[in-house]
Amino acid sequence: MTSASGKILEYLGMTLDYSSKNKVKISMFEYLDKLLTEQPADMNRSAKTPAANHLFNVNPDEVKLSETAAQLFHHLVAKLLYVSRCTRQDIQTAVAFLCTRVQSPDEDDYKKLTRVMQYLQCTRELTLTIELGTNAQWWVDSSYAVHPDMHSHSGIMMTLGKGATYSTSCKQKLNTKSSTEAELVAIDDAMGQVLWTRHYLAAQGIHVPTTTIHQDNKSTILLAENGSTSSGKHTRHLDIRYYFVTDKIKNGEVKIEYCPTKDMLGDFFTKPLQGGAFARMRDKILNLPSTATDAAHRSVLQTDKIMKQKETGNKIITRGSGANIVSNVKWAKGTKEGNKGEKGEKESK
Repeated sequence: MTSASGKILEYLGMTLDYSSKNKVKISMFEYLDKLLTEQPADMNRSAKTPAANHLFNVNPDEVKLSETAAQLFHHLVAKLLYVSRCTRQDIQTAVAFLCTRVQSPDEDDYKKLTRVMQYLQCTRELTLTIELGTNAQWWVDSSYAVHPDMHSHSGIMMTLGKGATYSTSCKQKLNTKSSTEAELVAIDDAMGQVLWTRHYLAAQGIHVPTTTIHQDNKSTILLAENGSTSSGKHTRHLDIRYYFVTDKIKNGEVKIEYCPTKDMLGDFFTKPLQGGAFARMRDKILNLPSTATDAAHRSVLQTDKIMKQKETGNKIITRGSGANIVSNVKWAKGTKEGNKGEKGEKESK
């Protein structure tokens, strides 16, 4: 057993930086570097997001991976799972889906894994910063029937100020008949961790007020607050255990507040967001400074530029019956050098 002291500590592949007051910055640069060196050459590209819109789509006729490729798939997904749980919550949704595919991965699954690796390659410098706040806040959301077996997907996140202190993205264990029901199941998925967090903070001598759970479905809020008394013909079949939260609301331990979908951080963990919506929520979840976001954007652009240069490094230009190999194109049409080149070609003709 070893112990360490100071403001910068190493623990299980993570670097914990306590240099700033009331903040801790968590990074895994060395772990990520080692992981990226293990990736095959065909993954050396860039991606602006860790998953495309078709993340949850599965083609049953897709070709299965060979045993060797399947073992590599499982190995990389397991390592990504650890990274996503510790400090890179921005890949958690994609990794959650890939974890459901490790038993029998196919070529499409391999492409989805490739995209996650490409995203990490150009966002290596991103870190998670947890900043002290007042009390615990929870965001709970779900995506209805997105999995091939029509199961829904839960997204749960907690903060103690800024930055994700706890988050999970997981497939629900049962089928639901509506999005309202799926949201209620997601709240039930979160309740165990919600109550454990309350007990843990209280054991540290911290005053724990009523815990707020943010939810963007008003029908689900009514069901959670009123239990079976708010049930209609579409929700009478719900098991009583999904009204467990109703008892906790009456006891004053938790309360549920409406949150617009555009501000619902739990939504980030239920579907593969793209573009500005992805960047905006990622920055809040990881508590990124604007400089880190700009650096990540520049890294994506730089990686794209390098890959395009490699692809256009050797070109074959055919004229008449001959062919010339152009290895390094340093000028283009419209430039002084380009005009000279065109003039020389016309004279030779």
